[in-house]
Amino acid sequence: MKNTLKIDIVAGTRPNFVKIAALIHSIVEKGNDRIKYRLVHTGQHYSDSLNTSFFEQLNIPQPHINFNVGSGSQAFQTAEIMMKYEMAIIDEMPDLCIVVGDVNSSMATAITAKKMKVKLAHVEAGIRSGDRDMPEEINRIIIDSISDYFFTTTAEAKSLLINQGKHEKNIFFVGNTMIDTLLKFKDHLIEPALFKELGLQNNSYLILTLHRPNNVDDAQKLLQLIETITKNCHNHPIIFPVHPRTEKILNALSIRIPNLNLTPPLPYLEFVYLLEHSKGILTDSGGITEEATLLNIPCMTLRDTTERPETVSLGTNELLGTNPKVIKEALKRLFNGTWKEGKIPDLWDGKTGDRIVEIILNKI
Repeated sequence: MKNTLKIDIVAGTRPNFVKIAALIHSIVEKGNDRIKYRLVHTGQHYSDSLNTSFFEQLNIPQPHINFNVGSGSQAFQTAEIMMKYEMAIIDEMPDLCIVVGDVNSSMATAITAKKMKVKLAHVEAGIRSGDRDMPEEINRIIIDSISDYFFTTTAEAKSLLINQGKHEKNIFFVGNTMIDTLLKFKDHLIEPALFKELGLQNNSYLILTLHRPNNVDDAQKLLQLIETITKNCHNHPIIFPVHPRTEKILNALSIRIPNLNLTPPLPYLEFVYLLEHSKGILTDSGGITEEATLLNIPCMTLRDTTERPETVSLGTNELLGTNPKVIKEALKRLFNGTWKEGKIPDLWDGKTGDRIVEIILNKI
């Protein structure tokens, strides 16, 4: 019988918790007494809904540690997380630290773990957009440069890491934990209150999400994007769950467009319900392109690059950028019924968490 393996699982943003939920479920089901995990919440995203119903909906426990870092510049968040995670490691040294994705929380704890001589595993390793103006791209590069073990969502990501000199024996193509969570809860989605309040009908509205600095920090660019979309949506309602970063700019613009419905961010099960019943989504998120692909919902990415090319080459996603003419043409294709058919990428089968736990138990 092997000794108990002590693992830190780090998350700090809403998408991170969706990804780590699959790991926790698999550890509980398959790890038995061989894995003891500590859920570390950095507090990079914070809200009452995240700290209560979000954990209940995903069936994961409240974090064992919460740094409550909150908002601030990337340097402030990184420094605070590093100092607090250092103290957490001193308090109880883990055998392995698992970070997911590419947010500041993952990068900061990854650096701290390595400096404290803790083995590091990166879930969603090897994805790249090629755009170093994106803070997330810098985070991905840093995390992959110091990780000991790599769990990839695609075979292409594994190939990239091998080409960069990583040892193949430490790279594991396992699939997508976010898809695990979506498949697990797909039959338990919750109709949001706004569905009836706005009189929404299936396949008769669009969703818009925007939070990337390149899209929302320039008020005039944001206004142009919104006007382009609302003028070319055939008067369909547009549901726009507003990210806190975007809310400040929108408030200053005082936009009043009849078919544009601004809402607070939705809990996970409500948002996925809204996505599954929509006609399509326009977004600058990466994770949403994966969810849309799994649900076979037309997706338009309002960016020039993507770190998830499989959602374009196989899935329902198309990379549009922010050119009004391109967006107009894409919406025209959506409404005339000529949007492309999507396929599901390999190993997006709901078993990624199980594969990761088996590898941790038997190969790490």
